[in-house]
Amino acid sequence: MRVGIIGGGLMGREAASAFGRWFVLQDMPVRAELTAVCDLAEPLLDWFARVPTVRLRTRNHHELLASPEVDVVYVAVPHHLHEALYLDVLNAGKDLLAEKPFGIDLAAARRIAQAATQSGRFVRCSSEFPFMPGTQRVIHAAQSGAFGRLLEIRCGFHHASDMDPAKPINWKRQARFCGEIGVMGDLGMHTVHVPLRLGWKPRRVYAQLQKIYTQRPDGRGGMAACDTWDNAMLHTDVLVEGHEVPMRLEQKRLAPGETNSWYLEVLGTEGGAKFSTKEPKTLWTFARSSEQCWQRTDLGHQMAFPTITGGIFEAGFPDCFLQMWAAYAAEWAGTLGARFGCATPQEAVASHELFEAALRSHSEKRAIELS
Repeated sequence: MRVGIIGGGLMGREAASAFGRWFVLQDMPVRAELTAVCDLAEPLLDWFARVPTVRLRTRNHHELLASPEVDVVYVAVPHHLHEALYLDVLNAGKDLLAEKPFGIDLAAARRIAQAATQSGRFVRCSSEFPFMPGTQRVIHAAQSGAFGRLLEIRCGFHHASDMDPAKPINWKRQARFCGEIGVMGDLGMHTVHVPLRLGWKPRRVYAQLQKIYTQRPDGRGGMAACDTWDNAMLHTDVLVEGHEVPMRLEQKRLAPGETNSWYLEVLGTEGGAKFSTKEPKTLWTFARSSEQCWQRTDLGHQMAFPTITGGIFEAGFPDCFLQMWAAYAAEWAGTLGARFGCATPQEAVASHELFEAALRSHSEKRAIELS
């Protein structure tokens, strides 16, 4: 699987690192190789010169898309560029791993999804945290029915990256680049991927959105307006086996005490489980008995796609990023089987439907029904 990257920033370089570590995957039926990179910034292109498999470095994405040595394109650019670039990838006859949120708004997401269907190309959306060992354990327990009748579902992603009001503005704090959905576009796919894959699609949402810092330094001695939502708490209802279950989804850029914490908690009448990347080796499980007791399990490096890494070691973000790419490659090659896969275009559109309803909910101060 020969991969080209459009957007050589943080996530583009993370992808290059994942491909460089591909050999740690055991019995992987697909070999991934980074062959081409496109970025407008020369220093970033220069960084990729250290990757021996890269044979094309260009500032023109059309040149990358014309390369016969590219099968799959990973696009990691600001949200306002998603639609045009994703459509160019599909029109060039390439497969696509798209960054979230899959377009700047719902209309863009729907157009991208329609183009993906019409083109017949293999398209998925980035979401890494389902591939952590702890998340996988919660997913498997939920699928097994071990929790009994579900009582509550919680999933969230908390940053404290914007706690400092003196932090200069960037594109994620401006709606024209990030989208009106703000933090939901930046972090929301991470909170909805697992629920949607498990069939827990919100039917109604009541949203509480916060704009906390409305301006930041512009880097030139002045101040610039911040017009995106910083924090979003979505209170939703989902239907599970005929029963209505409350599900809370949280996306926060201003979460005191957090660096980059993703969590999932599922509670039922017979048991429950919770996992957070704040404690990557810890899985908490609960089973109903005569006493109320949570059990702590010390997890190791048990991955869906086995690696040479010893099972006693803990997993981190580079590991789940590699696992996400392994899942993409396996599904691309038709060998995913029953393992958890990357977010689909339909799931990406469903996330945008939720986020648009959340905007309405906050504006109208009421719960909004989703079709």
